[in-house]
Amino acid sequence: MQNKLHIYNSLTRKKELFEPINPPHVGLYVCGPTVYSEPHLGHIRMAVNYDVLYRYLMHLGYKVRYVRNITDVGHLEDELTGEGEDRISKKARIEQLEPMEVVQKYKNIFQHTLELLNVLAPSIEPQASGHIIEQQKMIKKIIENGYAYEVNGSVYFDIEKYNRKYKNYGKLSGRKIDDLLANTRELEGQEEKHFPLDFALWKKAGPNHLMKWPSLWSEGFPGWHLECSAMGTKYLGETFDIHGGGMDLLFPHHECEIAQAVAANGKEHVKYWIHNNMITIDGQKMARSLNNFITLKELFSGSHPKLEKAYSPMTIRFFVLRAHYRSTLDFSNESLQAAETGLKKLFSAVKTLSGLKAEGKSGDYVKNLKVRCYDAMNDDLNTPVLLAHIFDGVRVVNSVDEGHKTISREELDILKEIFNVFVKDILGLEEEIKSDEKLTDGLISLLLNIRNEARINRDFAASDKIREELLKLGIQIRDTKDGSDWEME
Repeated sequence: MQNKLHIYNSLTRKKELFEPINPPHVGLYVCGPTVYSEPHLGHIRMAVNYDVLYRYLMHLGYKVRYVRNITDVGHLEDELTGEGEDRISKKARIEQLEPMEVVQKYKNIFQHTLELLNVLAPSIEPQASGHIIEQQKMIKKIIENGYAYEVNGSVYFDIEKYNRKYKNYGKLSGRKIDDLLANTRELEGQEEKHFPLDFALWKKAGPNHLMKWPSLWSEGFPGWHLECSAMGTKYLGETFDIHGGGMDLLFPHHECEIAQAVAANGKEHVKYWIHNNMITIDGQKMARSLNNFITLKELFSGSHPKLEKAYSPMTIRFFVLRAHYRSTLDFSNESLQAAETGLKKLFSAVKTLSGLKAEGKSGDYVKNLKVRCYDAMNDDLNTPVLLAHIFDGVRVVNSVDEGHKTISREELDILKEIFNVFVKDILGLEEEIKSDEKLTDGLISLLLNIRNEARINRDFAASDKIREELLKLGIQIRDTKDGSDWEME
């Protein structure tokens, strides 16, 4: 299908037709988590949203190299000033572990959680600590080009000098330097900088700092912003197609990424910048720093006080997809219940669809439905509108099943294609069958086979006995010309 995908570019603040730099190849980089704690719902929204983008690009026929990094060094407690203790080192100190033990533990949990949510693994998942040499090389280039300076073993990016030439620091976030200066606090360690907004490319490590590497400037560690510029360049080139991340990373992280990459390579770093919005709870951004977050473990177990029950991974995925990625998504137990109900209706229709028979008459119920589904995805990945169209199909399926409508073979094939392509392949939704449900399905199927054999042998007493006993258990058998089916009452 011809690509008509339009995506909202945070850099230009408008929707643009997606035209890759080197078709059919697409380079996609997404900022992954800092792995020092359990993944929460905010992390999962990011992962699911970009998983849909990845799936859709591949569906359109592109060869996608998807890079999603793991941050395991340099992410200090104060993101705006780049000061404070390294988050992973702090966790290691508290738990009396090696920093890489912390990294491995929470990286494993994050990856396992994404597997449960049917999030595809990226093409490459690089770690910042594994790319210290690449980061040091980029720092060296920035210094050689005149946009960084060294003080007491630390290296800082020179915002004033950069902006004199490029005049665009703040272009992604819309921040103005004068406004940023007015809100800058006086903090310990800031006196090293030539300009209050300068940010660290390399920090000299103190004697008690756990994660440090030798360099031309000192034994230290890279600044947080640097890792994505270095790893994006290494795996996708000096300029690549799409960079994604949460809206909270737009400033300062992504703004600094642009400045670093331009200062090092002298060209635009990324063609399309995409940002997903935040999850809110009680009107506030859900964040670990605000202590109002809900982990996936709590969602899966129902152990959080705001939850009435446990929710399955597919319910969580469906909940995320019901909102457009650029809109806020408000969390509540009621919204999860609604997602669970909607998901059950969807997969009930999928099951019903597999047993529907075409009667040759077109009711014109699915005319242009596939086109409308593509239009929704091509309109900046509008998953809530896509789901609305899919549920139009659900209503047709149920109406045909109940005998209110007839459907042609062509329409039936269109519905099956829509459910298979958009529900399974693009949205990544799969029916969850618990082990006890699999056992129930198997046992009932076995009883139905025994009953059918009894009917063939005209042993109607045995056939009726099986029907009656299953009915006592709330299982209704439906006999049709094509065989027998069952449903729970």
